Formats: sequence, C-alpha cells, structure tokens
Amino acid sequence: MKSLSALSGLFGATLKIQPTSVATEAAFREVVLGSPIPVIVNVWSSTCAPCKQQAPILVDLATTRQGKIRVVEIATTAEPALLAELGIQATPTTLIYDKGAEVGRVTGFRPKSWFDEMIKVELTR
Repeated sequence: MKSLSALSGLFGATLKIQPTSVATEAAFREVVLGSPIPVIVNVWSSTCAPCKQQAPILVDLATTRQGKIRVVEIATTAEPALLAELGIQATPTTLIYDKGAEVGRVTGFRPKSWFDEMIKVELTR
C-alpha cells in the first residue's frame, strides 16, 4: 500500500504539515531551545481573530520549509509559567529562535511576505 504522501502526489495535493504544539516549559526547552534548526514560535489564543488569520500562513511555512525551519505553536492555555517566562502580553506573538537563542519578536498579525523576508534576513545568514 502506498503512503499518504505518495498518494497525495498522485492527485496534485500537498500534505500539510501542522506546527508542533508545545504547552510545557520542558517541551519548550526540548523542542525550541534544543532544535538544530531555526524555530518560529507562534503564541496564540482561540478567541483571537488575527491568530486565526495567521494560522494558515504558519501551516504553509511548516509545509514549505520542512526540515529547514521548525514551526511551533503555544496556546494561551499552556503552562502559565511558560507564558510568563516568555513575557507574553498579547496575541499573536511570534518569537524567532536560532541556535537556542531568541533573535526576534513581534506582536500582531504578519503576512506571509513578512515571514519570507524575515527568514531571508534573519535565518539564512
């Protein structure tokens, strides 16, 4: 039997990669700080309209940049200590990590073009 990814190619569909969900400090240390590739972290809330607009852009980034950049999401329902440690005050907040260090942060909706430019400037040096 063929794999889903092989079958999706037959029909012209691309299998979408979802961002990795993180909800604890331990998972954050492992998945984000321990990542061998750059990480885009999106902190979101289910009641946030800009967060809902941002979601398909992040799925697209996770899909098209798979293996080069990891996309992680943290809901505002995550451990309060994790959100406090990250200094989250609004959603969506996007944090950029490279080699375990935060190299950028922005609050509010950003279009795909912003992510493409940021990746080009900040993460492909």
